[in-house]
Amino acid sequence: MANEIIKGMGFHHIALKAVDFEASLKFYEALGMKFYTQWGEGDGRIAMLDLGDGGILELFAGGAEGANTNYIHFAMKVDDVDAAYATAIAAGAKPKSEPKVVPLNSAPVKLTLNCGFVYGPSGEELEFFRIVEAK
Repeated sequence: MANEIIKGMGFHHIALKAVDFEASLKFYEALGMKFYTQWGEGDGRIAMLDLGDGGILELFAGGAEGANTNYIHFAMKVDDVDAAYATAIAAGAKPKSEPKVVPLNSAPVKLTLNCGFVYGPSGEELEFFRIVEAK
C-alpha cells in the first residue's frame, strides 16, 4: 500500500549503538545480514548491513549497557527529503537538523546522502533519507 501523503516513503534503516561493535557485526552477519559499507574509526565507526530486502541495520560503535540507551533514530526513505521534512514539521514534529546533502568518506561504496531529522511526538528521532549517489 503506497503512502498517499509523502510519495515514495518506505523503510530504509534503523540505527543501533553497539556495546561491542565487532561482536555485534559478527552476530548480525551470522543472522544472514550482508555487510554493505562502513566509515569512521574507534567509537566513531559505523557499518551498514543489508537485512536481505534492502532494509539496512546501521551499526554504530560506542554503545552503552542499558535498556533503550542504544536506539539512535528511525529512518524512512523518501523521494523528496525537503518535502517530507516540511510535512513532518507541519504535522507537529520539532526540528533537529534541516535537510542537507552529506558526502560520506565510506568504503567500499562511496555514498552521498540527502537527509533531515525531526523529533516525533514522544521525542523519538526520525530521519528522512535519500541516497543521492552510490559509487
